[in-house]
Amino acid sequence: MTTMTLARPDRRGFLIGAASIAALGLAGCATTPSRIEPDLPSEETRRMYGALPNERFPIPAARIDRLDSRYYRQVVTDPTGARPGTVVVDTPNRFLYWVMEGGRAMRYGVGIGRDGFDWGGSGTIAYKREWPRWTPPAEMIVRQPELEKYRNGMEPGLENPLGARALYIFQNGQDTLYRIHATLDVETIGKAISSGCVRLLAQDVIDLYERVPSGSPIIVQQ
Repeated sequence: MTTMTLARPDRRGFLIGAASIAALGLAGCATTPSRIEPDLPSEETRRMYGALPNERFPIPAARIDRLDSRYYRQVVTDPTGARPGTVVVDTPNRFLYWVMEGGRAMRYGVGIGRDGFDWGGSGTIAYKREWPRWTPPAEMIVRQPELEKYRNGMEPGLENPLGARALYIFQNGQDTLYRIHATLDVETIGKAISSGCVRLLAQDVIDLYERVPSGSPIIVQQ
């Protein structure tokens, strides 16, 4: 297996989160992003990002008319050179690739960590969870004492910062505290707004979750 070796930047902690828990990512995800010119998605794309009423917590249709069309889920020629079965996060271009056979990859738009609060390197998707609990890091609780009530975890739901699915990133057997997870906030896709988490639209992270087995390698490029 050929892997891409990347330096891991210094960890600099987590941002102070936004006032609303719903706006937080794993360790806070939130500024008000600038608006973009709306696209006109096709009916096929609208169906792909439609409501998911049969989920444990029904998920509304994504407002993809507010999303740049380059961030729609799509199969592309693989630009990564990684082995099939690898997750590659292209931080500069705000894409996540699931590398497939035949020189192809499934590409998703993502929101990534704000400068100074991101993580890069090679690791493993150690495990994944449907509708996970969210537990704020201890240092975040120190900064935001109102999160003390979630020290033992926040119940799953649409307001939970991890959303419908989470994939947990480990490096050298250690939890990095960074996750790939869901968001309902369309306008954060393509932005650097979180405190290290990699967020996908709920419909996209559910699709990714079904493709990626636990133990899969991940490369986060910076």
